Amino acid sequence: MPFAGLVGDLRDDNPAPLYVQLQQLIRDAINGSVLSQDDAIPAERDLATEYKVSRITVRKALTGLVDEGLLTRRRGAGTFVSARVEKNFSKLSSFSEDMASRGRTPSNSWISRTAGTVTPEEALSLGLSPGTPVYRFQRIRYADAVPMALEYSTIAGYCLPSAAAVEESLYAALEAAGNRPVRALQRLRALAFPADQARALGVEPGHAGLFIERRGFLRDGRTAEFTQSYYRGDAYDLVAELNDI
Repeated sequence: MPFAGLVGDLRDDNPAPLYVQLQQLIRDAINGSVLSQDDAIPAERDLATEYKVSRITVRKALTGLVDEGLLTRRRGAGTFVSARVEKNFSKLSSFSEDMASRGRTPSNSWISRTAGTVTPEEALSLGLSPGTPVYRFQRIRYADAVPMALEYSTIAGYCLPSAAAVEESLYAALEAAGNRPVRALQRLRALAFPADQARALGVEPGHAGLFIERRGFLRDGRTAEFTQSYYRGDAYDLVAELNDI
């Protein structure tokens, strides 16, 4: 079916600019579930031909929807409806648990798994003395084979038997060792991905992202985890439940 037959046609009697009309057609199709997560959007030249508008008009319409987080561009693949995930900040959970709870399949691409001694920054964040052993884990996190985040974790050496103990889920390995964090402090900020991080996540340099830093604590108060994660801004919504008590 032609794309216009799926989402609708531009109207001559609509005074809105053509790119705004096209944006609204696609936006309504996404909100109405006519277009689903990860559905591909036709190439700019094909949309321009089908709607009899310029490629500049199409590009402006799609860029606006990318900026809204409704669409995402994947390097070398095209433009797709964003597959967004709600991350609940009121519950301490791992990436793997978040994805599995939403019916998605988590996976990793390991950059490194190493053992070493704590750096000054890590010592400050983890409350460890100089020379204390730690394990470091760097990886790209995927959901249904789509890159979602870059994750850099440092774990206090007393929490795991070895770096190899972590396979898919860090928290599963910590739980197996009896050292899963029971509470955490998190802070976040918006960022624009530099070229190297953008390349790893399959997005354009400058793409909007979220930086989340977490310190996880054991029941006895010791710090177990220091994790810095870089999430694609078009893939995550952060949700927190608030109350007045």
